[in-house]
Amino acid sequence: MKTAISALALATALFAGAASAADLPTHKAPPPYIPPPPIMTWTGFYAGLNLGGGFYASNSSNQGWNWGWNNGNNNTGGVIGGGQIGYNFQVTPMFVVGAETDFQGTSLGSGGGNNNGWLFGFGGGGASARLNWFGTVRGRVGITLLSPQLLVYGTGGFAYGEVQRNGWWSQNSAVQTGWTAGGGAEWMFFPNWSAKVEYLYTQISGTGNNNNWAWAFNPGWGLNSTNNRTRFHTIRAGINYHFNFGSPAPVLAKY
Repeated sequence: MKTAISALALATALFAGAASAADLPTHKAPPPYIPPPPIMTWTGFYAGLNLGGGFYASNSSNQGWNWGWNNGNNNTGGVIGGGQIGYNFQVTPMFVVGAETDFQGTSLGSGGGNNNGWLFGFGGGGASARLNWFGTVRGRVGITLLSPQLLVYGTGGFAYGEVQRNGWWSQNSAVQTGWTAGGGAEWMFFPNWSAKVEYLYTQISGTGNNNNWAWAFNPGWGLNSTNNRTRFHTIRAGINYHFNFGSPAPVLAKY
């Protein structure tokens, strides 16, 4: 009888212990942390550098118009290079708006050696014209085409630049103002870096102080003329760094 009671008590104790162990909390290891993918967004400030080339448009006054007849100018093209800063705002995953300003130094120039000047060249046959520098302030509107990292955009706005005329006895220049328009494509190849290719057509105009009496007879060539128009094309490639400030804060995953 005592043996049966002891066996029953032992079984009861073992059963109670097993039940208590089942009620204890388990300490399962948490899942490994997987960082969220990099956030590719166009929103935010950026700055960068660019390099390219340009040439005068065929209807630009810088192509040369002398009193008499015109054979055109040499070296109407040149190298351009400079920098840009701007801000983008990604309105939707597909639609981006922004603003950008840039400043460029150029070697765009034209020599007057091929121009048949009036009165033994006193009409400006030995003159030359140069675009020393120019800048723009533009809006941008684009869409992310085919991929969130590829932005195709149109752009346009205000333009300004210094045009210089060099003659045998004088040198004059003027800061002309006008407009520019064009477009391009930009590829964000890393969360903070993008590369772009851009085309712009620019027209600026204005007058300057004329110190050479011979150019007074030259309505399309000298800066003394209000009809002076400087029209040129530029094609450039650039790289931009996108700063974190001005962009939305990243959303971290919760576990």
